[in-house]
Amino acid sequence: MAEACNGPPPQVFVVDSQACPVSVPMGRKQRWERASKNFLLLTLVLVVFGLVVQGYLIHSLNKKMETFSHRLSHLTSQNLSGPISSSLQGDKMQSQDRPKAATNEITMIRPQTVDQERPFAHLMGSNRTVDKDNVVQWLNNSGDSITYNMGYRNGRLLVEKEGYYYIYSKVSLDAEEECLYFQHEVWRDTTAYGKPIQLLKSKRPRCLTDRPANRNPSAVDDYWNSFLAGIFELNKGDGIYVKLDSKEKRLPDPADNLLGGFMISEKHPRPTQ
Repeated sequence: MAEACNGPPPQVFVVDSQACPVSVPMGRKQRWERASKNFLLLTLVLVVFGLVVQGYLIHSLNKKMETFSHRLSHLTSQNLSGPISSSLQGDKMQSQDRPKAATNEITMIRPQTVDQERPFAHLMGSNRTVDKDNVVQWLNNSGDSITYNMGYRNGRLLVEKEGYYYIYSKVSLDAEEECLYFQHEVWRDTTAYGKPIQLLKSKRPRCLTDRPANRNPSAVDDYWNSFLAGIFELNKGDGIYVKLDSKEKRLPDPADNLLGGFMISEKHPRPTQ
């Protein structure tokens, strides 16, 4: 057995098989490698532990959701079974108490819609053309004239329900004169203002052109018409009427002169800002 080495290290270039080996200190690189391995091992342990905890929590949550859904479906089935069964029993009792003769009767109920209650009017021209103020007069309850939820008085179409209306008017003229000045107007009487309001206007001159000598005169050459229409916001009690500049120019045929209107939308309150 070799004795313990307690003496100083041998000199350089001296070969001695019985000499003790010299201890070399560990390098910094080896210490970093060992520390990195320990850190990775600790991280791996923490990740595995987190996965185990997460799996347990997910499993517990699924169990609770299954229990809750089962209870909810059970309560829903109980709540639905009661009213349905009671309603079926009630219908059965009513059918038993109902007399047999009533089973052959069919009751027709027509629903009331908003469109059926919307006002409208269509007035035809009358033989009495215009009054002293050049306001055109109309037929009210004869011929093809009709009013629904609207009134008529002294040549004026009266509004009974406020809303937005489409108003139209047509007049036909006798154009036998060589030059004709024509003015067709639609006016509105309203309590909101102190005087009438002009809604529509057609104003133009018309002169006949020279006809060729070989052309026969026709009624078309002596006939001219004007049509006015628009959408307006009207209030209850307003009156709509037509004015002409001269009563002698208007043709007396009722079908050639019209005044009418109908509601297209009710008046809704405007939002306050």
